[in-house]
Amino acid sequence: MTEPPRGSSEPVEEIHWPSLVAAISSISAVGIAIGLGLPLLSIILEKRGISSSLIGLNSAMAGVAAMIAAPLTTKAAHSLGVARTMVLSVILSAISAMGFYYAYAFWMWFPLRIVFHGATTALFILSEFWINVASPPRKRGLVLGIYATVLSLGFGAGSAIFSALGSDGPLPFVVGAIAILLAAIPVYIARDESPILNEGPEMHFLRYVFIVPTATAAVFVFGAVEAGGLSMFPVYATRAGFTESQAGNLLTVMAVGNVLFQIPVGMLSDKMKDRRLLLVLMGLVGLTGAVLMPWFMHDWRLLSLILLVWGGSIAGLYTVGLSHLGSRLQGADLAAANAAFVFCYAIGTVAGPQVIGSTIDATGNDGFAWAIAFFFGVYVLFGGIRLLFKPKRA
Repeated sequence: MTEPPRGSSEPVEEIHWPSLVAAISSISAVGIAIGLGLPLLSIILEKRGISSSLIGLNSAMAGVAAMIAAPLTTKAAHSLGVARTMVLSVILSAISAMGFYYAYAFWMWFPLRIVFHGATTALFILSEFWINVASPPRKRGLVLGIYATVLSLGFGAGSAIFSALGSDGPLPFVVGAIAILLAAIPVYIARDESPILNEGPEMHFLRYVFIVPTATAAVFVFGAVEAGGLSMFPVYATRAGFTESQAGNLLTVMAVGNVLFQIPVGMLSDKMKDRRLLLVLMGLVGLTGAVLMPWFMHDWRLLSLILLVWGGSIAGLYTVGLSHLGSRLQGADLAAANAAFVFCYAIGTVAGPQVIGSTIDATGNDGFAWAIAFFFGVYVLFGGIRLLFKPKRA
């Protein structure tokens, strides 16, 4: 099969490596910076005597920024081009990352969070759009599995850098800013390969939430469980009798499952006629793991095994949901759908911690598992109904 013209937004039949290397490596550099920055910022605010509630409020600006940036990203890409918009987002991210070091007034961290996370949201939307365009339909799941794996490794590398550098002085901020700026290099090199959006999407980006609802609902659940689970699991585990170190190790097990499962799950999705079935099955695994969790909280080995599979299945919702998106849409519609996809993820990251925290307060420590089971249960029910009554269209 021949490849499409340079800069085409039509799907290809062969893996288009220059585009994939540019998009994956650029967003992985951003992943390193985010993995470094999130714990760094929280620790610095803690040292400055900012209350936990205010730190949480400031952190929540990430979701608000994503919801603001999602509808603006495709408009900017249509006007400026995908590559230029990505390079501009890199510059804004790097400047705002350094800005945190010089912003001593706490109120200044709110607009900085909006700029930083808004710019990185644009990078995620456009890189995922670029990857979807550059992926052959029969290998889209594999490519997106590689993307998710490399991105997870980037987050892990950022956390490792934070552990090595600590939070004192300007060095961690400089390293983070440099990591972000490095993201511009592959994008610039492959700028002529970036997709071209000659026309705008056919409808408002929020309409795309309902065009591929099985995918957008999956990423909402992923965002809710990821944000709520990661933030509340240490509390849940320590209240159940684990030490802080053991709770951290269990989170690491989930992260390992995330890394190990993405490529196999992506390859499996390529072999399925209807990716929605795989999404529902992963939701069912998530539901089962959440229900079993309270029963195995006193057996570290069995709990680790559950969390390993559970972590991979949760992250698979994002990978396969994104792949399903690419199989249904293309061009400007795919870019707008990617924005809707990230928008739903952002809503999930805001809703998840609130629902899980409130359920723990209302029902006790096991409310952590029941709240997560609720998210997965509703998704399995919704996805099952879609499979039964909305058969896959050609």
